[in-house]
Amino acid sequence: MPVIDVTTDTDALSLTITAEFSAPVERVWQIYADPRQLEKIWGPPTFPATFVEHDFTPGGRATYYMTSPEGEKFGGWWEFVTIDPTSSFSFRDGFADTDLNPVDSMPVSVNTYTFSSTDNGTRAVYKSSYTSADELQKVLDMGVVEGASGAINQIDALLAA
Repeated sequence: MPVIDVTTDTDALSLTITAEFSAPVERVWQIYADPRQLEKIWGPPTFPATFVEHDFTPGGRATYYMTSPEGEKFGGWWEFVTIDPTSSFSFRDGFADTDLNPVDSMPVSVNTYTFSSTDNGTRAVYKSSYTSADELQKVLDMGVVEGASGAINQIDALLAA
């Protein structure tokens, strides 16, 4: 399994997941740059994602929905803040309604994903920061650790394909 560490820091209001992949940084980066590849790994395994919009540039937006096994759709949005090709990107991440409009009553995180070369491939560090302990706890209670870990663990199969 790619996920090697999960750390919740309630003082820093953050969640950090570290993973390692047996592929070069450029190949792992391509998954996030290409919405069709991203759809294959974003979200838990039983909730496939569909990216409607994916403007992978600073100031760009992404909108998507995940579909449950029962056919329910759960939307989300990203606003890209920084992009340093193949090494890192940061974005605001929030929940969306069925029309993919932001839901203001739900938590918004600031995420930074960093990628570095290792002797065996790539180390990825996924850090999500929240504005309050209540927001962090809300997503923890919703199963963000299990969902994100399950999503990240799907990357190996995509890399092997």
